[in-house]
Parts: sequence; structure tokens; C-alpha cells
Amino acid sequence: MTEKRLTDALQLFALTEPFTREQLDQKRDALLHAWTPRRFANLTNNPKKYMQAYTKAEDMTRRIEEAHLLL
Repeated sequence: MTEKRLTDALQLFALTEPFTREQLDQKRDALLHAWTPRRFANLTNNPKKYMQAYTKAEDMTRRIEEAHLLL
């Protein structure tokens, strides 16, 4: 289970071992910038589509933070 989580985290960050802490932090910052839920605020006037995008962004933000802690 832990090995799968580690593999998923590496895939999410698009990193291969060995990598530096600086590379990891740069990837994290770039991913968080791309997936910040606030970016979806002006995406659409349709509340349902907005909430779907917002929820997906929240989920991705959570996954990014969990993967960062794991790595």
C-alpha cells in the first residue's frame, strides 16, 4: 500500500528518484498554483459547473499536499 502511494505521489509530481528538496518544492508550488480553487471562480457562470471544478481543485490540492508530505 505504501509503495503504491509513493508511486502515485511521484507520478503526481512527475518526478523520478533521485530528486532534490528544491525540485520537490518547485513542483509543489507549480501544481498548487495550477490547481488553486480560486482560479475557477470566474471560469463559468454555471454554478453547477463551477462547484464541480472547485471540488476537483480542492481534491487535487489535498492530494498535492499529501504527496508532498509523503515524499
